[in-house]
Amino acid sequence: MRILSVNVGAACDAEWAGALKRTAIDKQAVGHRVAVRDNGLAGDERADQKHHGSPDSAVYSYAREDYDWWERELGRELRDGRFGENLTTSGIDVNGALIGERWRVGSALLEVTGPRTPCVVFRNWMDEPGWLKRFTRAGRPGAYLRVVELGELGAGDEVEVVFRPGVGVSVGDWFRARNGDRDALHRILDVPGHDAKWDVMAEQVFGENEVGGRAGG
Repeated sequence: MRILSVNVGAACDAEWAGALKRTAIDKQAVGHRVAVRDNGLAGDERADQKHHGSPDSAVYSYAREDYDWWERELGRELRDGRFGENLTTSGIDVNGALIGERWRVGSALLEVTGPRTPCVVFRNWMDEPGWLKRFTRAGRPGAYLRVVELGELGAGDEVEVVFRPGVGVSVGDWFRARNGDRDALHRILDVPGHDAKWDVMAEQVFGENEVGGRAGG
């Protein structure tokens, strides 16, 4: 399990970039080691601080294996960084990672916080018909991470999973459940100590009686 590419980008003006008309989604690979700071990688900018400025989305990772799948689906090449990720990985199931899982990458420690939510900027950047629906249906969102320990990392570094909850919610199930997948939501409800927000969602999806019945065994 390793990092294939470390990608950063500068914010720039773009008429197609939603209401803000400014974006840093065009991430490019760098050949040097990069410092990992509290708010992400050195040299990486986020134009939309309202939606992408949280510490829980400091670093975005996407698997090369998922890119390979998309290349077959779209019939086009997709370079590392094309989806706007900071870390392009190889050999790790990013979507199967559990929320709270921790990765040692280089000298930095990162923690998985959740899936990427596709937005209008991503849609316009990809310029593919029905892109948001296709991306959502595929269930390959990639994972956001927060910075637990500062450090530095670079292409070729191993990804070491130093902590993984015994039970938990996967990035993929979180993404699918939030987008109406009933099976994924059931799996989340079966996780002891799951966030109460999933119970609220379950009541909306299944109805209060079904949720109450599951809670009562």
